[in-house]
Amino acid sequence: MDRISAIRNVEDALREFENGDADLAATERRVAAVLRTYATEFDGDGDVFRAVGDDPVDGTVVVAPSEPAARERVLAASGVDGESDSDEVEGPEFDVERF
Repeated sequence: MDRISAIRNVEDALREFENGDADLAATERRVAAVLRTYATEFDGDGDVFRAVGDDPVDGTVVVAPSEPAARERVLAASGVDGESDSDEVEGPEFDVERF
């Protein structure tokens, strides 16, 4: 699915919601499905990764060229600072897996 198709599908979902043909939960599921399809078919220089672990990063999906880059993007997308001045790791504990 290309970007234009994804946008059109999201617009269709929003239009159905605005017209009362779909409730909020159904609209959220449809928009999430469109985004997930777009991300998994994303024609870029990377793979799709999902974070599995502590909140707030659990379930975050990113496109990245490697697992270390995916970890950085997950932290950035979640607004979490993974930097530490000590030897102890700060922030949530999580792994990334190809999605």
